[in-house]
Amino acid sequence: MKLIVLAAGKGERLKPLTNDRPKCMVKYKKKPIIDYIIESAKDCEIKDIAVVSGYKKNILESYLDDRNIVFYRNNKYTTTNMVTTLFCAKDFMDDDLIISYADIVYKKEVLKKLINNKNDFSVIIDRKWKELWVQRMDEPLKDAETLKIKKKCIIEIGKKPKSYNEIHGQYIGLIKISKNILKKVIKIYEKLDRNDEYDNQNFNNMYMTTFIQKIINNSINVKPIFIDGGWVEIDSVKDLSSKMI
Repeated sequence: MKLIVLAAGKGERLKPLTNDRPKCMVKYKKKPIIDYIIESAKDCEIKDIAVVSGYKKNILESYLDDRNIVFYRNNKYTTTNMVTTLFCAKDFMDDDLIISYADIVYKKEVLKKLINNKNDFSVIIDRKWKELWVQRMDEPLKDAETLKIKKKCIIEIGKKPKSYNEIHGQYIGLIKISKNILKKVIKIYEKLDRNDEYDNQNFNNMYMTTFIQKIINNSINVKPIFIDGGWVEIDSVKDLSSKMI
């Protein structure tokens, strides 16, 4: 089992806290976000960890230098998004793989639940997402994304919802891909048209949810692994006061 942490982003909405450090080194409850992620992985006996850095990469790499972590770099972090960042670590993808955003804090039980499932492609879905969203914003529906499930598989993810009925839960930024289908997933990515648009974004700025939808559309079952809280997203200064439900 391996872990890739996507930590290239700039964290504009966390300024001024990100003026001198990457987003994942901002402190939540007196501890850098990245520490929670690495500690959860170690608690779950994941020893092979890669971090994809970008913004303030030297600071992050120096901070994690003594933790036996492999580093990859997205040097185009200002003009790219999560999917591009992920595939900067393509050479690391040769075993069962956990992918984690670097701006989320989650209990180790959440990670264990993802690790222990036997599906080829699965994502953590929070059924109690609204309890977290109301701490963070006045109109949760405006920020949330569609998540539709049919026959125990996700059939739609990442669109703008018209009502809460289109939201069966929220994707939190944690994915597991089994080594059985890694080559197929990589091939789907490599065959995408670099000149096309993806949910109104160019190829380099494709959202992770858009790519997951491409996986679904290529006849790979994407399974939800349900949780009821136990995590928090840190995307703005206001989020630092959010509590894990």
